[in-house]
Amino acid sequence: MFDEVLHIGLDVGSTTVKLVIIDESNNVVYKDYQRHYAETRRYTTELLINALNVIGDKEVTIMVTGSAGLAVANWLDISHVQEVIACNYTIEKFIPTTNVAIELGGEDAKITFFEGGLDQRMNGICAGGTGAFIDQMATLLATDAIGLNELAKNYTRIYPVAARCGVFAKTDIQVLLNEGARKEDIAASIFQAVVNQTISGLACGKPIKGNVAFLGGPLYFLSELQNRFKETLKLTDEQAIFPMHAQFFVAMGAALASTTATTSLLSDLIYHLKTLDITSDNEVVRLRPLFLDKKELDDFYYRHSLHQLDATNLADYSGDCYLGIDAGSTTTKAVLIDNDGHILYSYYANNSGSPINSGLNILNDLYSQLPSSAIIRNTAVTGYGEGLLKTAFHIDIGEVETVAHYTAAKFFNPNVDLILDIGGQDMKCLKIKDGIIEDIMLNEACSSGCGSFIEGFAESLNTTVEEFANQALSSEAPVDLGSRCTVFMNSMVKQAQKEGATPADISAGLSYSVIKNALFKVIKMRSAEDLGDNIVVQGGTFQNDSVLRCFELIADKDVIRPNIAPLMGAFGAALIAKNNLTDAASTLLSSEELHSFAIKTKLTNC
Repeated sequence: MFDEVLHIGLDVGSTTVKLVIIDESNNVVYKDYQRHYAETRRYTTELLINALNVIGDKEVTIMVTGSAGLAVANWLDISHVQEVIACNYTIEKFIPTTNVAIELGGEDAKITFFEGGLDQRMNGICAGGTGAFIDQMATLLATDAIGLNELAKNYTRIYPVAARCGVFAKTDIQVLLNEGARKEDIAASIFQAVVNQTISGLACGKPIKGNVAFLGGPLYFLSELQNRFKETLKLTDEQAIFPMHAQFFVAMGAALASTTATTSLLSDLIYHLKTLDITSDNEVVRLRPLFLDKKELDDFYYRHSLHQLDATNLADYSGDCYLGIDAGSTTTKAVLIDNDGHILYSYYANNSGSPINSGLNILNDLYSQLPSSAIIRNTAVTGYGEGLLKTAFHIDIGEVETVAHYTAAKFFNPNVDLILDIGGQDMKCLKIKDGIIEDIMLNEACSSGCGSFIEGFAESLNTTVEEFANQALSSEAPVDLGSRCTVFMNSMVKQAQKEGATPADISAGLSYSVIKNALFKVIKMRSAEDLGDNIVVQGGTFQNDSVLRCFELIADKDVIRPNIAPLMGAFGAALIAKNNLTDAASTLLSSEELHSFAIKTKLTNC
């Protein structure tokens, strides 16, 4: 069928394997691709076998590229070409008039500027706005990427959606769904978020103009993503280049680069891959178990049983009490305390994207249990929704969350000098000196290592967060997943599973990742001495015993975790309400006033 030597390019990326075969005239004579699910050898072998069945057993040259291609290159003893260079070979050969090339892959994004000298830019520690990001967002709408594209064809408006982080974007989308936004509009908004991330995160202000080539799987298969780029960049049909085989450009570049390589029989390559022993080629490093023996576990449980806050039965209570509410990013918490700080009532629930509805549920639930002998004398609110809830429910005091958390931590340890709070999407570290908050450190554009991050992984493994956390305690070999973007870590988890890691090993590895992210990215710890000696940890994520244990192991410190760790913001607000009591009655809406409380929402862009 083919008399001349053929040239194979393999692009082994973060999520797929692509194979292209070209002839001596650089015509594509065969192409195929597969998702590899972290089993790169299996699916690379399958693609080569499929090619053999079509072109026959011929002499071929071969070169490999892609983010996961180095291992394949080593297995086959062939050359590896860097993917940006491979892609540029194809652009120069087939679309030489290109001024700018934008390529989106499974977990990577690239922009190459060809005018005024070659300028290449890639995403680094964040995979927001890539193919895997689109897959994650499609799941929220109960569809896949192609289904998302079909929805977007019928959009009528665009909403702002965060693309810098999949966890933040998930919250934006959940809020839109709760408020009745059309799925068609949300789908188009997701594609617009990808465009915004590419332009702001990679181009960083450098103009994208002239002839722009769009490459990679997402930009080949998703017509509505193409349209969002064209419209945003104001490109004409002539300026927007969507070439044939756009999803194979990197593999085509590897094939072009292989033309000077030595030839091999295709069957020999397949035999070599099928018989290769890679059992010792495990890529995932293992870490120390959280507990080496039962004594370590028992000591851990005893140490953390010492910091308990007593609860008092609300039904039997008579006297003044104080309400604190913490309207967080994903949850709403409430605590009612007596004059001694004992908890009379507590509430913790997901806010489902509506802090007002969540606050209304809290007050209705509290009033249904509040005896006539208990009088709410003062109230305070803190957290993301502080201003909203204070206005809506006439809460007496609004307080910034850092002060609320410090007030709560000081209740358990008056000498506290460091507070680490890990919530649903945020992470805060407060350094205290001489009773004053000296420094505040927050996570910014990435929520890797927060509560939603762990919750998402638990869901992907079809288990609850509680079960997932408990499994980690028995892990014998936790996997080292680093502290990278959630999207990147998905690939690491798949690789670990392929190498035999159990759910317990993955759970423990994620717990290590949470703390590494907190200590090395947020706090930027250089040594354990940077942390101080009186540490209080709080937030819902620290209810996870494995996360707490990882903090102790990495920081080499014993810490205080109150038994109300998820409620500390609300507890601090309640203490602030108690400490700021005046003679005036509380302005909080009464039970009767709540009956006529109504909410009207209006979606708008500003």
